[in-house]
Amino acid sequence: MIRFAFLLLALSASLAACGNRAALEPKQGQSLPVAPYGREEPLEADALLVPSPQAVPERSVELRRRSEERANDAFDLPPKE
Repeated sequence: MIRFAFLLLALSASLAACGNRAALEPKQGQSLPVAPYGREEPLEADALLVPSPQAVPERSVELRRRSEERANDAFDLPPKE
């Protein structure tokens, strides 16, 4: 059982070391996407991997830690019949 665990650990360590560390490039015969509106040249591959602030917004409110009674909402009206 110990031998199996050691083999599994060695295999996972060797697979983790197989990562590509070279610069990203498009596949042969393909090109990067066209340049966005307003840019003269297309973005590099590394720049395309960074999400925009609009795609990953920061939280602007703090989460509630416990249940609290909701404040009265004047616009929370029952549906019309």
